[in-house]
Amino acid sequence: MGKLKFALYWGAACGGCDVAVVDTHEKLLDIVAAADILFWPVAMDFKYHDVEEMADQHIDICLFNGAVRNSENEHIAHLLRQKSKVMVAFGACAQLGGIPGLANEKRGKEILDYVYHGSPSTISPKEVYPQEVVSVSGVELKLPRFYETVMALDQVVEVDYYVPGCPPESARILEVVQAIVTGNLPPKGSVVGALDKALCDTCPRKREEKKVKAFYRPHEILFDLERCFLEQGLICLGPATRGGCSDPPRCIRSNMPCRGCYGPPPDVTDQGVKMMSAIGSIIDSQDPEKIEQIIHGIADPLGTFYRFGLPASALRKKRFL
Repeated sequence: MGKLKFALYWGAACGGCDVAVVDTHEKLLDIVAAADILFWPVAMDFKYHDVEEMADQHIDICLFNGAVRNSENEHIAHLLRQKSKVMVAFGACAQLGGIPGLANEKRGKEILDYVYHGSPSTISPKEVYPQEVVSVSGVELKLPRFYETVMALDQVVEVDYYVPGCPPESARILEVVQAIVTGNLPPKGSVVGALDKALCDTCPRKREEKKVKAFYRPHEILFDLERCFLEQGLICLGPATRGGCSDPPRCIRSNMPCRGCYGPPPDVTDQGVKMMSAIGSIIDSQDPEKIEQIIHGIADPLGTFYRFGLPASALRKKRFL
């Protein structure tokens, strides 16, 4: 068997997943020794036509990171699906929609209005918007179509495996490559490099089954470095998030609550609903008005409970009348 053929691509993303691949450090040489990278536009000079000219399924595995935000993302997702034997949703944005997916709370025009006219750093006296097609000096220039809805990768093409995280930890990346090289792959549809239980099950912090009278942001209180975050009134998505990011979890050992980037455990269909249920069980009050007051102490519930997974959730997007 010859070397594997790899492709890596980013859609709507911050670039952190590509940095995570580079952050394998000298182990990147092991990846290169096992596989030829045929397409990685963020790091090497490849063109779309290089992929278009490949035979179908010429690529052994494609790591696709980023959500699908526009027509270019969707086109390349279909192209790489056609050319790849195995398609991996790599990172939270591809798996769940990620932070770009929070844009599903707004209409597309609201977003464009703010970016091109409303932001404090933007001056546009002629109120110019980007156009899909424009002619400049006789040359036709094209831009991708901006979609109304952000989508996770599997809402556009079939996905074989999922690697969670924002970004995936470098150790998990190496595990995935090793599984591919050895042919020791799990069943299709599996979430690779993660546990089948919640992060709370692996958290080293002490739990005392205490209820809370108020919620805080981490900078608002001096919190105990050994006790459960939730029991101190700090929103931690551990009860609604799949474990396995590291042991112990990196955010937790850095004294920061879990943000939820590994997505829901396998028995949870909606991460946000699960988290709201967990919070409801620890509020120390039976008085409806007091309960409402406590809940209002949670800053940005949508951005907190669905930070990484709004497009893949039961909500998916805001419905506009």
